[in-house]
Amino acid sequence: MTQAFDAKHFVRHLTHKPGVYRMYDEAGDVIYVGKAKDLKKRVSSYFRKNVDRDKTRVLVNQICNMDVTVTNTEAEALILENAFIKKYRPRYNVLLRDDKSYPYIIMTDHQHPRLGFHRGARRVKGEYFGPFPNGAAVRESLRLMQKLFPIRQCEDSYYRARSRPCLQYQLKRCLAPCVNVCTDAEYDEQVGLAKDFLKGKNQEVIDRLVTRMETASEQLDFEKAARYRDQIVALRRVQERNSVSGNQQELDVIGIARGNGLFTVQMLFIRENHIQGSRSYFPKVPADTSDDEVLRSFLLQFYLSDTAGRKVPKEIILPADVEIDLPLAQAMTEALGQTVKLNNRVRGERKQYQQLAQKNADNALSSRLNQQGTMNRRTSALQQVLDFGTPIQRMECFDISHTMGQQTVASCVVFDQNGPRKADYRRYNITGITPGDDYAAMAKALAKRYDKARELGNIPDILFIDGGKGQLAQAENYFADWGRDAPMLIGVAKGESRKPGLETLILAGSHETLPLDKDAAALHLIQHIRDESHRFAITGHRMKRAKAKRTSTLEQIEGVGAKRRQKILQNLGGLQEVKNASIDQLANIPGISRAMAEKVYYAFHDE
Repeated sequence: MTQAFDAKHFVRHLTHKPGVYRMYDEAGDVIYVGKAKDLKKRVSSYFRKNVDRDKTRVLVNQICNMDVTVTNTEAEALILENAFIKKYRPRYNVLLRDDKSYPYIIMTDHQHPRLGFHRGARRVKGEYFGPFPNGAAVRESLRLMQKLFPIRQCEDSYYRARSRPCLQYQLKRCLAPCVNVCTDAEYDEQVGLAKDFLKGKNQEVIDRLVTRMETASEQLDFEKAARYRDQIVALRRVQERNSVSGNQQELDVIGIARGNGLFTVQMLFIRENHIQGSRSYFPKVPADTSDDEVLRSFLLQFYLSDTAGRKVPKEIILPADVEIDLPLAQAMTEALGQTVKLNNRVRGERKQYQQLAQKNADNALSSRLNQQGTMNRRTSALQQVLDFGTPIQRMECFDISHTMGQQTVASCVVFDQNGPRKADYRRYNITGITPGDDYAAMAKALAKRYDKARELGNIPDILFIDGGKGQLAQAENYFADWGRDAPMLIGVAKGESRKPGLETLILAGSHETLPLDKDAAALHLIQHIRDESHRFAITGHRMKRAKAKRTSTLEQIEGVGAKRRQKILQNLGGLQEVKNASIDQLANIPGISRAMAEKVYYAFHDE
């Protein structure tokens, strides 16, 4: 498979911040999710020349696209990685695919509940918190909890055998309920605080402790007040909790960024206390359009134009510096048939989500601007190499894909100065030719694409043909009578051993070759376009081949639907037995008449 993913370009413009990266194959499926303390360093390690692990080499060969979600800390990236793995279940994250293997924190259902580590089936009665990405994360959390809340973490057998307080009591990490040093009410109070903390209600826990500290102080119980004070101090030290999980069941958070004529809208989707996904949008924005107007148009189009299958949350967090459009909120409420709250003045956990969305919007905008800058430089370089008189506006590339001449598909991809124009991509099913005749397939594909192109006015400036002189000749013959309307034709022949950088570029007419250095920007652009056309053709061919494999010969017989086909196959044991069956055997199948049996029989036996 030709590698279409430009790893060097992607890595060059990555941030050094922590985050999560996702790798996609040519079908658009997530094949791997990973987290990184430094996204640029981690992702670049996959594309080194010498990679030790076979698994990594196989994985890299299947990458057709990647994206990243920036986080505040590595811990956030770790939890977000777990959420994405649960959602996408990538085949290269096999060690984390089984939910039963995830570790949890459990608060047992005893008179004096125990806080502990749990993995496996949930047979123990109690409340479970998690899942966590790995056991180390649970143990680290338990150590933190032991410092914050004096709740027992010992096993039940140890708890029942105690006759005096253990060392944990001396360290002020347990209230020693095993020997009744504390009252049940005091212990239950700490259990309640610990549960709320594990649910993400940090500020509520601190507020309750402050109230208790003040009450104890007023009652002159200074020792008790000091204990509450120490708890508050410890909790405030961990107040900077991660922003990718919390107590928000359903929430959409929007961040926006603009610069150099581009506008980015970043969406974070919070579902079931976790970020379930993120996505960047780049709407086309007329000049001198305010942020408020752009955001209003986006909200209307995103939530109201196509709501089928989309669950709209009750609250949408907007950027802090935009104005809330109350009529818009009311219109969305009426149109969706549910209450929708637009909010931009937020605190605590919501504020962290808002800031995280803004960070991702800024990162997405920076990446897109860098990508556009690279495309502009490469297009300018190609224009200079070809001595093209006017700026190149549109480039197209054709490729043919088939297996032993079967399910032939032609692809046409389109690029402009900003990169791929995927809305203009086209695939053409090629029939009526000698199987395996790539020249005839190319001629048919060109006719399908350009027979009405002059009427529509969408003629490219440059047309690349993936192939040698034979394929290029088909394009030359087709455009022979076009005159000045014809695009510039360039053949892209594969080099020795099909290695990138060794391609031969053939100019139409003279058939002269165009020499370019391996590191030439113009060659990189041509490789990108050629690889994209190859990827698009292969994807279409594989889809067509898979459909052909799923289609039974019986489906092509008039009057044999899905139910009759299933009944025939079940009664005879398979398609081969159906082919060998007599008319009488077919007629004996329940629901198959004599006439239908004859039709099926002759469908397999007539020449």
